[in-house]
Amino acid sequence: MGKAPLLIAQITDVHIGFDPGNPDEYNMLRLRAVLERINKGPNRPAVLLMTGDLTEFGDPESYERLAEAVAPCNFPVLPMVGNHDMRQPLLAAFPGTGSHDGFVQYAVDLPGLRLLALDTLDEGRHGGEFCDVRAGWLSDQLAAHPDVPTVIALHHPPFESGIAWLDSDAREPWIARLAQTIAGHPQVKAMISGHLHRTISTIWEGVPLTVSSSTAPLVGLDLNPVDPERPDGRDMITDELPSYALHLWDGQRLISHMEAVGSHTVFASYDEGLQEIVRLIDGERPR
Repeated sequence: MGKAPLLIAQITDVHIGFDPGNPDEYNMLRLRAVLERINKGPNRPAVLLMTGDLTEFGDPESYERLAEAVAPCNFPVLPMVGNHDMRQPLLAAFPGTGSHDGFVQYAVDLPGLRLLALDTLDEGRHGGEFCDVRAGWLSDQLAAHPDVPTVIALHHPPFESGIAWLDSDAREPWIARLAQTIAGHPQVKAMISGHLHRTISTIWEGVPLTVSSSTAPLVGLDLNPVDPERPDGRDMITDELPSYALHLWDGQRLISHMEAVGSHTVFASYDEGLQEIVRLIDGERPR
């Protein structure tokens, strides 16, 4: 029997407090369903990473409700900031969260892997930011551990996805600064982010990058150009099932799985009827 895989669970774009004062708001119900699946499902993560937009308005009450919701998790919960967040209320509700020079940035050492959580919040702005101070911290972290495989997590994806009304412009200075900071560091094996409310994968600066879908309602998939002066009736927010990501580190690469949580039918379970196909596939593996 092999050892258990190293798993990182990721939830993002939770947006608690969208319906202020309602402890059972829709976004909270969706979050609870996802947390129940992570806690009671077959895949036990080493950590749960929450990659920003944890609240809608950055208010203390919403962070307190979020902290209560994740308290039953029997693994560490790591919060990060997105453009809807505020640093001080988040740190007050999650006092063990790492910070550096006032930014919510920290490193987590996992078995055979480092996880670096970045702060891309520019308070009051929808888009991201990654200033010289934050870049200096990341540069120091990478220089100090050149031989340890590393995954970088951030809220804002540093590329244009085609969902034009949410994307950051690829020409923004913070994106160039981030690219310069990770250049020449081959230990960066993958990046993970949120913000776009959809599952998206790409290669950025030679590094695999996966955007996880949201627990809050998803963004409609429409890749046509958007005109800020002409509403065209496109779907913007949709009631697709809430989702989370499960990232498996196999010692060489990060393998990302996405699961939607909600009503579905199980067509097959692993019983004697499927044992033959499992044995067949296993028999094809080199020994």
